[in-house]
Amino acid sequence: MLAGGIAHDFNNLLTGILGNASLGLAELPDSAPIRRYFREIVSASERAADLTRQLLAYAGKGRFVLERIDLSQLVGEIEPLIHTSIPNKMVDIQLDLGAGLPAIEADPGQIQQLVMNLIVNGAEAIGEGNPGAVLIRTGTRDLDAEEIRREFPNDQLSPGSYVSMEVRDTGSGMDEATRKRIFDPFFTTKFQGRGLGLAAVSGIVRTQKGAIRVYSSPGRGSSFQVLFPAVAAKAADRGPRMLPIETPAAGTVLFIDDEEALRRLAQSALERNGWRVLLAENGAEGVRLFQEHRDTITVVILDMTMAVMSGEEALDRIKAIRSAVPVIVSTGYGEIEAARHFAGKDMAGLLEKPYTVNQLMEAIAVVLGHL
Repeated sequence: MLAGGIAHDFNNLLTGILGNASLGLAELPDSAPIRRYFREIVSASERAADLTRQLLAYAGKGRFVLERIDLSQLVGEIEPLIHTSIPNKMVDIQLDLGAGLPAIEADPGQIQQLVMNLIVNGAEAIGEGNPGAVLIRTGTRDLDAEEIRREFPNDQLSPGSYVSMEVRDTGSGMDEATRKRIFDPFFTTKFQGRGLGLAAVSGIVRTQKGAIRVYSSPGRGSSFQVLFPAVAAKAADRGPRMLPIETPAAGTVLFIDDEEALRRLAQSALERNGWRVLLAENGAEGVRLFQEHRDTITVVILDMTMAVMSGEEALDRIKAIRSAVPVIVSTGYGEIEAARHFAGKDMAGLLEKPYTVNQLMEAIAVVLGHL
């Protein structure tokens, strides 16, 4: 409940950040030097959204989003986050990222969590105040049946191409007894450790049908080597789509959400694209406005979780007034939770928070048949 609640509230905040940053990009000329700052805000917000998806998945309310990922690109993108997460500034983070790698198919948030856990774990093994280095290397490896039998007898690997990642540290290393237990849940050698980081790493690798190997000895550091199955398709472009698409605007949008920042964002974005906008801060007010403007409202965007009247009840009442109106449900809880609440109801579309202005306009275009 705590994880799901935090993810929901944080997604509301991220929608304000991500939406306004994407709106700012749309307003700025291409030559404006300040555009790069807005792009950084959008990129950081999307990485934060990956983390909230992890929280929702942990709470049983989310879903993993599989994408074709360039592993080298992903590690490069989170390099600033890596440096921020390591308190010992005497640790030198070294990147040796292979270019032109085949893609892997995975959830970006999961892979980010795996990379961060391995790097932070390696930095902590060096010890606070001690100099040292953590190397992150990516590349490829082809495995035949004999190599799999010899090196990975306990993993469900198939012969073929794999994307590899090694995280090597110059820390204290481990003896054999410790090395055998490091992936056990709640096993930790740290004073304030929880013993969940490497257990999560093992689970993610297993989910991806990959393999992980650890090489370590006392006083000689550790090397974690991970393999992910390569896919033939090219990695998806992880860059944000900056500009909102042009959607034919011929009517009125009723936007119902209890977050004032999101209402302001929606009004700015929609009016900029030519829509007339009605705003409501809860389900009851939304139903009242819909009753007053029942013949002129083109589409409704309805938050799922609100005080006074929930989105679920508001949808029923709006549909009772005019059943044909398309209603897009907006939620910070994720697709699975929305499907559970709105199963069997006439929902035209789903808009998951956080979203960009582009995604808001695209959701409207889809339900109106313009895309």
